[in-house]
Amino acid sequence: MVSSTNRTEIIKRRYERIAKYYDLMESLMESTGGKRWRKMLWSEVSGNTILEAGIGTGSNILYYPEGKNIYGIDFSPKMVEIAKDKAKKYGKDVDIRVMDIENLEFNDNTFDAIVTSCVFCSVPDPIKGLKELKRVLKYDGKLFMLEHVRSKKLILGTLMDILNPLTVNTWGANINRDTVKNLKISGFKILKEENLALDIMKLIIAGK
Repeated sequence: MVSSTNRTEIIKRRYERIAKYYDLMESLMESTGGKRWRKMLWSEVSGNTILEAGIGTGSNILYYPEGKNIYGIDFSPKMVEIAKDKAKKYGKDVDIRVMDIENLEFNDNTFDAIVTSCVFCSVPDPIKGLKELKRVLKYDGKLFMLEHVRSKKLILGTLMDILNPLTVNTWGANINRDTVKNLKISGFKILKEENLALDIMKLIIAGK
């Protein structure tokens, strides 16, 4: 059995390999709803101290609110470098660091808000990652998520199960996870759940 640490290294290497092509690979999603969904996600975010967990290449940076203390983390050094370049390009003051979402280096109760977008498809141990986010989130803070999940529709969900090994082996992304269920297991309360594309792409807001 592959340990969580080894799985993290395997997936990190995959993202390191595709980092310079990642924006191109995501261009179809961005042009068919991604930009609109990101804007919608960030319009919901409030608080002064904000963490984007899984910043990737910085696709959300353009939508960051002004005058906030914003941190971004990702386990891929190459993606972090691309995100830093975007922050500079857009004139955004962001503290971007290489860090594993399953082992955050922040103190308990640090952030007013935490944001993720298409992140928990690739976290090796999603429950551990969500519990870490819960730990660093303030008592009255909120978690804002734009995530794709397994469809509850029989045919579509089954097809996602069949295709999942291919997507995992290609770039480390699971397309059949139940992130809403994982949030509840991790101790979060679901405050809002909105379907954006069928029942696959969701806007989720959760609290402690």
